[in-house]
Amino acid sequence: MQAVWAGPAMKAADVDAARLRAADAQPQNWMTYGRTYSEQRFSSLADIDRGNVGRLGLAWYSDEHTYRGLEATPIVVDGVLYDIAPWNITTAYDATNGKVLWSYDPGVPREIARKACCDVVSRGLAVWRGKVIIATLDGRLIALDAATGRPVWSVNTFAAEPPWPYTITGAPRVFDGKVIIGNGGAEYGIRGYVTAYDADTGRELWRFYTVPGKPGAAAATPAERAQLRSWSGEWWKSGGGGSVWDSIVYDPELKLVYFGVGNGYRSPAGSDNLYLASIVALDAETGEYVWHYQEVPADIWDYDATEPIVLADIAWKGRRRKVLMQAAKDGFFYVLDRASGKLLAAERLVPTTWADRVDLATGRPVENPAARFGRTPVLVSPGAGGAHNFNPIAYSPITGLAYLSLDRSFTSYSTLGFAVTGYDALLKKQSDYAARHERSWLVAWDPVLGRARWRVRYPASGSGGTLVTAGGVVFQGTIEKTFAAYDAESGRKLWERPIQTVAIAGPVTYAVAGEQYVAVNAGWGGGRAHVQASTFEELHVSPARLLVFKLGGRAELPPLRVEDEAPTPPPTL
Repeated sequence: MQAVWAGPAMKAADVDAARLRAADAQPQNWMTYGRTYSEQRFSSLADIDRGNVGRLGLAWYSDEHTYRGLEATPIVVDGVLYDIAPWNITTAYDATNGKVLWSYDPGVPREIARKACCDVVSRGLAVWRGKVIIATLDGRLIALDAATGRPVWSVNTFAAEPPWPYTITGAPRVFDGKVIIGNGGAEYGIRGYVTAYDADTGRELWRFYTVPGKPGAAAATPAERAQLRSWSGEWWKSGGGGSVWDSIVYDPELKLVYFGVGNGYRSPAGSDNLYLASIVALDAETGEYVWHYQEVPADIWDYDATEPIVLADIAWKGRRRKVLMQAAKDGFFYVLDRASGKLLAAERLVPTTWADRVDLATGRPVENPAARFGRTPVLVSPGAGGAHNFNPIAYSPITGLAYLSLDRSFTSYSTLGFAVTGYDALLKKQSDYAARHERSWLVAWDPVLGRARWRVRYPASGSGGTLVTAGGVVFQGTIEKTFAAYDAESGRKLWERPIQTVAIAGPVTYAVAGEQYVAVNAGWGGGRAHVQASTFEELHVSPARLLVFKLGGRAELPPLRVEDEAPTPPPTL
């Protein structure tokens, strides 16, 4: 369907580098994944504030016709909301009333789902010069005409190497005419990388591999040679891992692109395995290595460093400092100098049994040797789901606080795998301990003082990403099937609305004709559902929807349909 725009001179999604750099001057729009290049998910819109958020109501909603997980952050430009659902089905809406302007289905083969570790989700899309750019589960980067939804260009991003089980679930990022995307698949064996393409044509510009290739191949730079020395065994046969499945951020001042690297192969000699479980900085123009910081050397606990990265300029020990912040899966909150990669702080978000602390002098964790497990199961915290996962975090330059979902979790690890036999009594004891001590919260974290300012307790893990505004409000979808608003200073709950499912995605806010809206994708699924505690099994799957709120909104969700008949039993094997 052809879209209708506000004026004859307005071009759909007319977003360029100048506009993205000046995103703070256009709070009515949400033009990139984290609203600005800093990915702070802070909005200066303040019409919805502490005093009136209680009048928030549903303005409109859109059924996504799926029971799959929704993890995407919508993009909003000049009154049009662009969203992406499971199987990468992309839709443009009138942002004031939900009228569908166009919809595009890239036709992802359904059998690709078996290659995706954590559901057929997508975390978002990008816009550039009249194009909406999406990355599909089966590896295509596609640019759509923002006015019609018709493809403009398409490129296969997967490497022409062995037929490894690559997938893409992350959101592409656009900067200075380039679009960058990573991939997933380390659980099944791939060689990770990120690639930059020309955002106008789809032409490949550069590619950076996160793990080395087979020894004997040319290692042209000192960085590549150092990377190769940190590996042993025969990792190249299974690719080595190192997926960049989320967290890509650009600094337009330093001209650096940062990303987090996932898990992968474990060298038998116990070497560091660069750049697994690391944050890496590249020259945005050339893709050349600049610096890295490895959070978990020789990771064996699935502590990906792919959690959201936030950039900020903050007062640090008496001077202004350009920092990079991450609430990591491994249970620490890291603060780095983003120009040099120097570690400034690493404070524990939750009790961590794998490491007591991080040595600021060396940057390395001070590990608990008992956590390096063998055949006998060892209970480790955080567990494989992490203290924090993909869920977007927000940072307010007003309060100086980062707002995030946080879990105290546990996993029993063994060289025999997660599910082991022969240690029944020990596993029962560990399971009982974990059930008594697991906790989940919404946390306001002070990165300078290295401690929580306030916490809101939840009954189980799985609450969603966060948004914070100049109105002093933090928004989050909760595991209790509500969308809620909290006071950014105190954590006091200001408003809550039942939404029939869990909104695990990151909310956004925007304005059209002077009226402020808050939007969130609500659909339970993805990796968070996979690691959900068994004590919350009554959480049933509900229809997935895009929900949009405004002050005085009066729309209502239809009642959930109750199935009268039991599901048909599966055939006998």
